[in-house]
Amino acid sequence: MLKFVKHHMESITGIEIYPIISLLIFFIFFVVLFYWVITAKKDYINKVSQIPLENQQNDTLS
Repeated sequence: MLKFVKHHMESITGIEIYPIISLLIFFIFFVVLFYWVITAKKDYINKVSQIPLENQQNDTLS
């Protein structure tokens, strides 16, 4: 089965660029995500981290 898929893929011209494009998209996404995490403001992080606790308090009051 794998030989059939490999042979079929080899017959497609220009297919060797797709793994490179996939790797670049993956790498760029995580670099941008890492940059966003590093540059995020502490006030925003604290505000967002309190959201689950606020919902839990509202549920217990009801």
